[in-house]
Amino acid sequence: MSTLNNKNELIACKHCDSLASVPILNSGESALCPCCGRTLYSRKVDSVNRTLAVSLAGLMLLVPAFTTPIIGVSVAGKYNDATLIDCIMLMINADFYIIAFCVFLFAIAIPSIRIFSAFYLSYKIKCKQLGPSLLTFYRSYHLFDSWTMVHVFFLGVIVSMYKLITLDELSVGSGLISLLLLLFCSTLISITLDQRLIWDLLEEELESQS
Repeated sequence: MSTLNNKNELIACKHCDSLASVPILNSGESALCPCCGRTLYSRKVDSVNRTLAVSLAGLMLLVPAFTTPIIGVSVAGKYNDATLIDCIMLMINADFYIIAFCVFLFAIAIPSIRIFSAFYLSYKIKCKQLGPSLLTFYRSYHLFDSWTMVHVFFLGVIVSMYKLITLDELSVGSGLISLLLLLFCSTLISITLDQRLIWDLLEEELESQS
């Protein structure tokens, strides 16, 4: 159950394209289309606190995910392991500059910025420190949201491990575990972050200042 928004704003159903008045929802409630009964949008439960906790965990995983060994290989009595940073440096030394740049950008830089942005947004909203600059920051967050490629890099590591499994010994490093947990946190952020709630809060704050 919900009450209608007094501003008489409209929202289009993604399934039947009909227009409906935007309701004011409480935590955990969903707005249904009056024509087809599909969900228009939902208000996530405790979105700010959950996003803050998950993004903080993600920030703590960034350093071990990028600086500790991902996998180790033992061949003929010799053992070698490599971190994500080592992989990038090896590609640079082999003159694969474009590939090294893409790995750094999509597997390190953008995921780090995205997780930090989620933490910054949720922290500012929790502390009720809203303003025009936060709206600009949130718009920038959307640019990075679809460009994180940690899952693609993780899949590449798994394929590499499958191909190297025939060697004498293949060990999983703490970096791979941290990378997996980082990927899990990144996925949870997409689930816990209530984007419509943030837009509504920022719009209300801007209207109150005008």
